[in-house]
Amino acid sequence: MTLLLIRHGETALNAARMLQPAETPLSERGLAQARALALRMSGAGSVGDSGGQRIAGIVSSDLPRALQTAQAIAAATGLPVATSAWLQERNFGGWRGLPHASFGFDPLAHAGAPPGGESHAAFALRAALAFAHVLDVQRALGGPLVVVTHGLVLREWLTTHVVRAPGVPLPTHLANTGVTVIEAEPPYCATLIDCTRHLDALAADNAQALSGG
Repeated sequence: MTLLLIRHGETALNAARMLQPAETPLSERGLAQARALALRMSGAGSVGDSGGQRIAGIVSSDLPRALQTAQAIAAATGLPVATSAWLQERNFGGWRGLPHASFGFDPLAHAGAPPGGESHAAFALRAALAFAHVLDVQRALGGPLVVVTHGLVLREWLTTHVVRAPGVPLPTHLANTGVTVIEAEPPYCATLIDCTRHLDALAADNAQALSGG
């Protein structure tokens, strides 16, 4: 069985390289990316993402940018969306709404807690709980599970909880609506990471956009 791990579509603040308030929605490009992703997921069994099986469920962060992405998949597949706050992006508190370049350091890699936000240690603990949760959901469903979340959550999982199959690199930039496929049994091997083959030129990922925060 598999987990299909997906980063949400683009937002205007991703493109502007700003840390995002919780309520940030998808941009027009992000909505187009979500529609293209939904088409891919509606035929997931035929393109090999889910090992030849139709997806059995969708779980998503409850933040709008992730939920809008998940809802596009739901509309294409007829499946409901379950949400979990554990899947939210790291909370950057009072830093949200500020440009990444304004800090003089990389705030996404900062270990301490921003004002009113999460330290990396607190975030890593929540991400671990989120990973355990989606595994429980997949086991209950008994089939491939789509998980829509955020760039830093995915990176935490890929560096801490997942092993990579030979020849499968971990990219520096995680694309909007990039698809990562992992086996849902230990050692949770990733067989595909950050695939965007569903995106055409008009909805292509912006490699200069911020891939987290």
